[in-house]
Amino acid sequence: MCPPKPDRDGTCMAVRDFGIEVSMTNPTAAPSCLRIRILFGEDAMLGPGKADLLERIRDTGSIAAAGRSMAMSYKRAWMLVEEMNGAFKDPLVDSTRGGSKGGGARLTETGAEVLHQYRKLEEIMAEAGAARINVIRSLLRDMSDEK
Repeated sequence: MCPPKPDRDGTCMAVRDFGIEVSMTNPTAAPSCLRIRILFGEDAMLGPGKADLLERIRDTGSIAAAGRSMAMSYKRAWMLVEEMNGAFKDPLVDSTRGGSKGGGARLTETGAEVLHQYRKLEEIMAEAGAARINVIRSLLRDMSDEK
C-alpha cells in the first residue's frame, strides 16, 4: 500500500502509523508504489482515498472517526460515502444516526467486497509493474545533494 498524502501538519500517516520513513528530497530512496484510480464513467470512480476511507470506516465503525484519521472533515467524508453509495447497485456503507444510543457506520457486504477487490487489484498491479517501476526509478535524478 502506498504512503498517503501528508496530513495538515505535514506528517505522513504512513510515517505515523507504520514507521515508514520517506525521503522527499531523494526520490530514488523513497518506496515506489502504484496508485490506482478506476474511472467508471464521468460520475463514478474509486481510488486510493476512497478505499482508505472505506477501510477506516470498517476499522473504526464511524464515518467521523474515519475522516478524522485522514485529516478530513466529517462533511467531506460523508460526501464521499454518499458518492460511493450512489454509484453502486447497493450501498457500500450503512450508517445509523447518532443520538442517545450513539450512531455508527459499517461496511455492507458489497462495501467489503469492493474494498477487498480494490486491494487485491493493487497487489496484482504492484507485482505486475514492479520491474517497470524499477526501470523508471533507475532513471530518476538523485536530488539528495542539491539542498
